[in-house]
Amino acid sequence: MPASQNRARARDRNVLNRAEFLSLNQPPKGVPEPRSSNRKASGPSVQPPPPGDGARERRQSQQLPEEDCMQLNPSFKGIAFNSLLAIDICMSKRLGVCAGRAASWASARSMVKLIGITGHGIPWIGGTILCLVKSSTLAGQEVLMNLLLALLLDIMTVAGVQKLIKRRGPFETSPSLLDYLTMDIYAFPAGHASRAAMVSKFFLSHLVLAVPLRILLVLWAFCVGLSRVMIGRHHITDVISGFIIGYFQFRLVELVWMSSNTCQMLISAW
Repeated sequence: MPASQNRARARDRNVLNRAEFLSLNQPPKGVPEPRSSNRKASGPSVQPPPPGDGARERRQSQQLPEEDCMQLNPSFKGIAFNSLLAIDICMSKRLGVCAGRAASWASARSMVKLIGITGHGIPWIGGTILCLVKSSTLAGQEVLMNLLLALLLDIMTVAGVQKLIKRRGPFETSPSLLDYLTMDIYAFPAGHASRAAMVSKFFLSHLVLAVPLRILLVLWAFCVGLSRVMIGRHHITDVISGFIIGYFQFRLVELVWMSSNTCQMLISAW
């Protein structure tokens, strides 16, 4: 008899384990399931994160790139640089009185642009080569050959720095054909200003000029730089940087000054 009862109980358990009778083994929805330390949860268990996850996340947040982080305490250098940059842009726009047709000095744009052309590289290189061909003295050829070297150095230096910085001017003005020929496309540094500073310093050092001519030469270099700001091609800092670069170019040419024999050898080879 007990054997028959055991068989009946086993048969009932097999029947209840079938798919259509599984709902009978589940507790009602409104009744909470009794807690038991020996009973395992039917669903997937949620394990607490390991203790090292918080430290790992903090390390990852510290390794984020600098542009993804909010700089609540910018440095003094950053504040000073941004302030000077804003002042430079504001003052350059105020001085751009010949930048467009609607500008206050639009009628004087042609004259101001002509002043800037006097500091362009193409007229200076062409004029130097022409004077070199016409020159018959050794001293004149020596000075002209070194001036030609300085002009070529200026074009290469300005083009390289402009290509590296790629700063645009304060106004949307397109470069002219002469600017494309000398690769003077971007704003920083001002190539006309560097050339004017280098040429004026070169003439002051190697030509015997009267005092009025010396003053006019310095004023010419200043007016060339100012004209580039007035037509909206450069910022004030671009022109100042151009003056500084032009001075250092002159100093470099003085260090590598070609002698008369070297100049004669180059002229004969040419």
